[in-house]
Amino acid sequence: MLEHFDTVYSILHHFRSIDPGLKEDTLEFLIKVVSRHSQELPAILDNAALNVSDRSIHLNTLKMNCYALIRLLESFETMTSQTSLMDLDLGGKVKKARAKATHGFDWEEERQPILQLLTQLLQLDIRHLWNHSIIEEEFVSLVTGCCYRLLENPTISHQKNRPTREAIARLLGVALTRYNHMLSATVKIIQMLQHFEHLAPVLVAAVSLWATEYGMKSIVGEIIREIGQKCPQELSRDTSGAKGFAAFLTELAERVPAILMSSMCILLDHLDGENYVMRNAVLAAMAEMVLQVLNGDQLEEAARDTRDQFLDTLQAHGHDVNSFVRSRVLQLFTRIVQRKALPLTRFQAVVALAVGRLADKSVLVCKYAIQLLASFLTNNPFSCKLSDTDLAGPLQKETQKLQEMRAKRQTAAVPAVLDPEEEWEAMLPELKSTLQQLLTLPQEEEIPEKIATPETAEAVKEHIRQLLAKASYKQAIILTQEAIGHFQESEPFSHMDPEEPEESSFLNLLGTIFKGPAASTQKNPQGSAENMGPGQTDGKDKPNVSEPERSQGKDELVKQEMLVQYLQDAYSFSLKITEAIGIISKMMYENTTTVVQEVIEFFVMAFQFGVPQALFGVRRMLPLIWSKEPGVREAVLNAYRQLYLNPKGDSARAKAHALIQNFSLLLVDASLGTIQCLEEILCEFVQKDELKPAVTQLLWERATEKVPCSALECCSSVMLLGMMARGKPEIVGSNLDTLVSIGLEEKFPQDYRLAQQVCHAIGNISDRRKPSLDKRHPPFRLPQEHRLFERLQEMVTKGFVHPDPLWIPFKEVAVTLIYQLAEGPEGICAQILQRCAKQALEKLEEKSTPQEDPKTPMLSAFLLMNLLSLAGDVALQQLIHLEQAVSGELCRRRVLQEEHEHKTREPKENVSTETTMEEEMGLVGATADDTEAELIRSICEMELLDGKQILAAFVPLVLNVCNNPGLYSNPELCAAASLALGKFCMISATFCDSQLRLLFTMLEKSSLPILRSNIMIATGDLAIRFPNLVDPWTPHLYARLRDPAQQVRKTAALVMTHLILKDMVKVKGQVSEMAVLLIDPVPQIAALAKNFFNELSHKGNAIYNLLPDIISRLSDPEGGVEEKPFHTIMKQLLSYITKDKQTESLVEKLCQRFRIARTERQYRDLAYCVSQLPFTERGLCKMLDNFDCFRDKLSDESIFNAFLSVVSKLRRGAKPEGKAIIDEFEQKLRACHTRGLDTIEELEIGQGSSQKTPSAKKQSTVSRPQHLASAASDNDFVTPEPRRTTRRHPNTKQRTTKKKPRIVFSSDESSEEELSAEMTEDETPKKTTPIHRASTRRHRS
Repeated sequence: MLEHFDTVYSILHHFRSIDPGLKEDTLEFLIKVVSRHSQELPAILDNAALNVSDRSIHLNTLKMNCYALIRLLESFETMTSQTSLMDLDLGGKVKKARAKATHGFDWEEERQPILQLLTQLLQLDIRHLWNHSIIEEEFVSLVTGCCYRLLENPTISHQKNRPTREAIARLLGVALTRYNHMLSATVKIIQMLQHFEHLAPVLVAAVSLWATEYGMKSIVGEIIREIGQKCPQELSRDTSGAKGFAAFLTELAERVPAILMSSMCILLDHLDGENYVMRNAVLAAMAEMVLQVLNGDQLEEAARDTRDQFLDTLQAHGHDVNSFVRSRVLQLFTRIVQRKALPLTRFQAVVALAVGRLADKSVLVCKYAIQLLASFLTNNPFSCKLSDTDLAGPLQKETQKLQEMRAKRQTAAVPAVLDPEEEWEAMLPELKSTLQQLLTLPQEEEIPEKIATPETAEAVKEHIRQLLAKASYKQAIILTQEAIGHFQESEPFSHMDPEEPEESSFLNLLGTIFKGPAASTQKNPQGSAENMGPGQTDGKDKPNVSEPERSQGKDELVKQEMLVQYLQDAYSFSLKITEAIGIISKMMYENTTTVVQEVIEFFVMAFQFGVPQALFGVRRMLPLIWSKEPGVREAVLNAYRQLYLNPKGDSARAKAHALIQNFSLLLVDASLGTIQCLEEILCEFVQKDELKPAVTQLLWERATEKVPCSALECCSSVMLLGMMARGKPEIVGSNLDTLVSIGLEEKFPQDYRLAQQVCHAIGNISDRRKPSLDKRHPPFRLPQEHRLFERLQEMVTKGFVHPDPLWIPFKEVAVTLIYQLAEGPEGICAQILQRCAKQALEKLEEKSTPQEDPKTPMLSAFLLMNLLSLAGDVALQQLIHLEQAVSGELCRRRVLQEEHEHKTREPKENVSTETTMEEEMGLVGATADDTEAELIRSICEMELLDGKQILAAFVPLVLNVCNNPGLYSNPELCAAASLALGKFCMISATFCDSQLRLLFTMLEKSSLPILRSNIMIATGDLAIRFPNLVDPWTPHLYARLRDPAQQVRKTAALVMTHLILKDMVKVKGQVSEMAVLLIDPVPQIAALAKNFFNELSHKGNAIYNLLPDIISRLSDPEGGVEEKPFHTIMKQLLSYITKDKQTESLVEKLCQRFRIARTERQYRDLAYCVSQLPFTERGLCKMLDNFDCFRDKLSDESIFNAFLSVVSKLRRGAKPEGKAIIDEFEQKLRACHTRGLDTIEELEIGQGSSQKTPSAKKQSTVSRPQHLASAASDNDFVTPEPRRTTRRHPNTKQRTTKKKPRIVFSSDESSEEELSAEMTEDETPKKTTPIHRASTRRHRS
């Protein structure tokens, strides 16, 4: 190498231009040279007699070998990187072939052996080749530098390069342990993390390897110290560097959390930094330490404190200003809960945090909050059933028991402390010695205690007791001696036995005095001083005996306290879950699919854990089965599969019974909508054969009462069978007679609810909602003589005369079923009508006795109601039958006839070209369809309601009841008559036109909310069938949105939603009535209004076009809303303005409005609307252009604050070049607010813009009419201009008077007078212009 280094160096220098074969040969040659040298070096290094010159030769050889090999390695790597960048679009195999063609071999496979060779070389003790055994820094940098260059290649993180990564890590590990490379490695790692995002996981693997296998734990601290010293402000600007550091910290914490934990204090500053990615990384590291290091019950005090600090930090950042940090915290807590690493003492706090985050503005945070609560449910330590009602009883019972135990222990403890027996035993030895001393003393040395003359024996006894308690035994004994002589007749001094020893007698007397008389009666007096030994022993044995009992009682008390605490925690947890359910259920209809799926999964889990309120959520998710999102629909189906299709049971029959019971519970008090949703789900299950045959069999057994069941269970079984028939009609079709015998046989009393469900089930045999595409076969119909129709006819006519409220819904379903399945249904229903009318006449004749006035016969209100309701149902079903069944049958027959004619006509070649062209263009079929439709229409117009048809006979009766509400005052009768009138109007346009005034008069003037609701529905249907007739009456439909009755407002909201969204009604300024419903006190109505505007926002520019009229009407001082409700409404509506062009246009138009507004309230409202718009720089420029419009209004504090909020919004995401405009705007705002209008001119003069000011003023004066003109040319969004107003009203002075301060818009097509009912003929709208549907051109504008 020493001799031929120049040749190798020239190859390196001309590497790009030499032949690939020469490159490969050079690489093989160098590998062999270095390998041979590394094998020879150990013997040379061990030679102690190595002279300086030989050592220098070997050192130079080593340096040259390493230099040549490493530079060649880098050259190959550089060329490979460039080639891979050029071949990014090529596939893997093609790219590999290109690389092989470039180098002559696969370079990626050659890197690892070279790195291993270098590692082997560095592991030798080569320090002896250098003077003083100090290796040059340049040599170490040469070897490690190639490692870092290899790491810079983006492909190094690929799985196929894993051996290369490990070889690099081991080579650097040797450099760290043997060549003092730590400082350089730390700096290099920090630099690479900042500039190469792909390196974080690679470097984490390397650092964890060095810390574990190479014992270099200190490098972790060095790297963390460098990251911790990075300025948070710099990281907020350097986003790529922050991402690299964050990924490194997160993954390092997962690999070596124990080593990293000692350096965590250095990273805490980043928790207060602006970069949320770094905050997330530090919090994730803390969570990993809690999971892997600080987990378990056997932690030391210091470790427990550290864990609590980490958890406190995590909880605090659950309220972080950045939504990504909040969501990350919830994810981390979810992992902690799933791994059961959260201490029980923190359960309630973290659950409360999750429940609070459910109200977060960020959808992502809400999603992870739901996930966290679901994890709490799954991993809760309390119970598998979390019903707060079930837990409240045991909690109350055990709490009461604990209180009793505490009270008992307290009462037992008081006498133990103050027991006279124990005190007496304690003082007895000293008292005996004192007594013995006094008895042996000479008489003259005694010091008598004198007893006063008036003292009683009780007072002396109390004095002796006090002396004994004070341990004044000598005085007590002397006083007792005095008392014995003084009170010889008084207790207890009179019981001195002269035969008993004096000492024993004295002690007994003192004991009686001290312990009280009870002690003397309970305890036998002791005979002598010698007998005190056993007495003392007995007295001392007593506490010793009770000690185990006392400790046992204490243990029981502790157990009871723990039980109560457990029940209290479980109860609090269940209450929090219940609170969460109320919030989560409102999120079920969010726009974000993932959130809805999380909500559904949460309710499934809550239901499985027995939370009673979860059933509400399970029912509430039912309408989502109609969702257009496949993921949501499938989530609902999976939820019901989990909850209902896999019940517990020993046998198939037991499982079937449990399944039926669960589904039957869903039907209890279920609305019609809920039943339809459940039907769709069951239909899906049946079609996929997910319901076992045992379920169907058991349902039939319950329906036929072969197994004992209640009437409600029988009815629910029939309902479920009917739902399943949607999926497989043969379930009911093969047992039709059985169903007829179940529900339609004559019985007393008649079960109309069961009969109604039987009709529903039979109706599902041929589902009209899915018309058959095969037009060759006639529709499924049964003959008129079928037993089903006989029984239906019989039940309807017999039930007609009985006042059963369930007869009316049954009759409606029966008539529908007859028209759906019978051949010639009009004949059957005509017979029913005739028989019922005949019965009504018979009842009328019975009541009209000769004594009464024959001119005024009275008929029961319920009979008249039943008759009108029946007639209305028949009329509507006859119309549906004609337009669907008859029309469909005519079409089917025509198609068959055309096919037959086509076959017979095929052999003939003389078919006219004109006929063939018409057939190809589809004109023949279209003409035929029009002919059939015209035929049906003429039947409805001319025949159904003329004098020859049976329905015509009921028209005068219906009109009579509707026109005379005073005479027919029964609410049910009036409701039935109004519904019947609406159904009759559906038949004929002529009849409808003649009765519309009556219908709308009842809608406006009726005092019955139910009647107004019914007519609202009827007029909504009429608006779809005859839009041109109902169009002039549209203001009256809108007026019902302000009805005082909650029921009517809800109905009106539903009807108007359908009409507007289907383009059946012109969307006028009166849509502001719908906007008012956004603040309705009834949450359901407010939700309907919100849903309406959500759907309307998807129809092009609809809301944008309506906003001017809505703002003017709602801010009108005469008929608008209050200021706070106005803010709520406009905040919702302006949230739909998302396009920049719409925002700019609205800014301009709202600013122009300031000129024509007349009240302070209108100024404030306009300013608020402007502040709610999503501003851009162009929008701000528009506002600056129109600054003169509102500059004089800025003295008002609320208006000024509204515009300041615009400034703060713009500053959040402002670019540096846009800040100057924002500052200028804010300066103008503050100047106008504080010093008035003249300040603006002074400011402009001070800035040296005197030349610009006249031109600016001129420009504004010129441009203002242009803005107004452009607004006027916009047909959808008209801003009124003064000139146009003058043109309309020549008398300008009248327009400037204060009589009408409200803003008037050109799109206001109705005045206040139109909102009242039209009672007279001349006030009836005569305008019948065709309805104008919204075109796509209009919305594009």
